[in-house]
Amino acid sequence: MIQILAMLYGRFGLDLHRVHPRTVHAQRRGAALMLAGAAWLALAVLPATAADAPRGDNREPRTIDAFSVVKIHVRTVPDARSRSTLGPEREGTGIVIDSSGLILTIGYLIQEAESVEIAAADGRPLPASVLAYDFSTGFGLLRAIKPPPVRPISFGDSAKLGDSEPVLIVGFDGVAPAFVVSRRPFAGYWEYLLDEAIFTAPATVNWQGAALINKEGKLIGVGSLVVGDALGARAQVPGNMFVPIDLLKPILGDLIAQGKSTAKPRPWLGISTQDLQGKMMVTRVSPESPAEEAGLVNGDIIVGVRGEQVQGHADFYRKLWASGDAGAEVMLDVLKGTEVKKLGVKSIDRNQYLRRQPTY
Repeated sequence: MIQILAMLYGRFGLDLHRVHPRTVHAQRRGAALMLAGAAWLALAVLPATAADAPRGDNREPRTIDAFSVVKIHVRTVPDARSRSTLGPEREGTGIVIDSSGLILTIGYLIQEAESVEIAAADGRPLPASVLAYDFSTGFGLLRAIKPPPVRPISFGDSAKLGDSEPVLIVGFDGVAPAFVVSRRPFAGYWEYLLDEAIFTAPATVNWQGAALINKEGKLIGVGSLVVGDALGARAQVPGNMFVPIDLLKPILGDLIAQGKSTAKPRPWLGISTQDLQGKMMVTRVSPESPAEEAGLVNGDIIVGVRGEQVQGHADFYRKLWASGDAGAEVMLDVLKGTEVKKLGVKSIDRNQYLRRQPTY
């Protein structure tokens, strides 16, 4: 396993022995878990990538300090609605994307934040403020009180990523090599859908907000989740899911200027669901949400939207969002016990549901 890691680090001009020790320790500790997915994957891919590796590269080996990341520490407002699911304090990675202190991360880390601190490799904390959380993509933006001593990273083209392409996953505590193993839609149980997400393997720790970096040293994605099916239905291989950077490019200016995208907010119900043979079984109803007010409870099964049957999460969300903008009444066909009932749910903009930092 260590030989595989060394080859991958060498591919990116890194010295394995100069990388943050927690990363190497984590890779060794997780070797038993990763070998099943990584060993055969590396055997299939490494010969090709080694063959086209650049020759005579005189670059100095790079350490974690050379990457454009910082550590993020967040405390939420005392009455944060997300405390029960995400916790009152959160840590993850931020990615420095300009010289003025603009930092990109995954949005759930900064949701309902009361205070945010960032820290670069020198460990000295800097206060930061929340600029935006775009629910459609999942991206979050911060602005540090002053630019951290970290070089910004440039954006790559995530659309040009190929399967089996070697990448680096860079978190606040180290670097992990990986491969792109699939690109496909991702539907989350919390009313979230990406038409195309990036999946990598083997799985790594501290993926929240981590930078996904290509062979050119450019940012191509932001870490969101650890998954058990990085290869999709083909095999149960642990890995990570990343939000492609191309989704940020059209909305970045609006997020900076207005704190939100110009797109109209989607209708939000406030439910978590599980795919039950294509139907949506309600597994959680957010307190005081539109779903709770309409009478949805755990165990209800959503079989249709506006009289049209649903076939899985992605289809459910597309039908839900086709009902209109946030505020529209969504007509659901809900199996309660043995009876299918029609239930009207008055949707809202999800942003209206979250608690905000007091301004006084």
